[in-house]
Amino acid sequence: MSHIPRTRRLGLLLPSSNSTQEPEFTEVLPRSVSLHTTRLTLTNIDADSTERIVEEMDKESRKLADADVGAILLAATAPTSRKGLGYDRELIRRITAASGKPATTASTAMLEAYAVLGISRVALAAPWSEDVNKTVAAFIEANGVAVTSQVAMGVVRNNDVGRLDPETAYESGLAVDRPEAQAIFLACGNWWTMSIVERLERALGKPVLTTNMVSIWGALRMLGHREPIAGYGALLREHFHTQEAQ
Repeated sequence: MSHIPRTRRLGLLLPSSNSTQEPEFTEVLPRSVSLHTTRLTLTNIDADSTERIVEEMDKESRKLADADVGAILLAATAPTSRKGLGYDRELIRRITAASGKPATTASTAMLEAYAVLGISRVALAAPWSEDVNKTVAAFIEANGVAVTSQVAMGVVRNNDVGRLDPETAYESGLAVDRPEAQAIFLACGNWWTMSIVERLERALGKPVLTTNMVSIWGALRMLGHREPIAGYGALLREHFHTQEAQ
């Protein structure tokens, strides 16, 4: 078997109990991009845990810098939106200060995707609790995008989220959709979603975004990737060249 040159390196900060992101990222990333991960302690998806997870972020970001990654991504929606407007940018500044590397977060990429797609109204579905969902919804609305409806499955243990069948994401997307919603957002990086995105987009006739999808998209744009990625929804297939709305 011939060697595959990996010309770009992506550093990923992920919750310690996440079992979904590494396989989904590996499946979707171009073969020229290598994935390098480190873990931040989190076992439950609750208010305290999603706040404490970033205590380890600076040290772990420095470790990723040792691998000379081109960019660092914190691909967790709840922890990066936990403290409201501007919190994602604060975390980016911390990662970059610790590592010397450009950085982004799942929440930042989510907002950039809304801007690129011209989305001002979104329906939000997630596997976690209603309280966590309300915090994420408040962050979205503070950034100027209305949340038309919400569905939360109430799963607290992150290991349990990682065992959910992808059909739960599909069914949640159908349940949360409203005529006024311009897109669906399936939140949580430990929820298997990428395999059902295109089927759900066909069923609903509108964009479907997920935590892992927007995170991959945002990180690849930072790494200079501009080629379409087919099979995982309109954002990855059509919007690597599109700039954010001004």
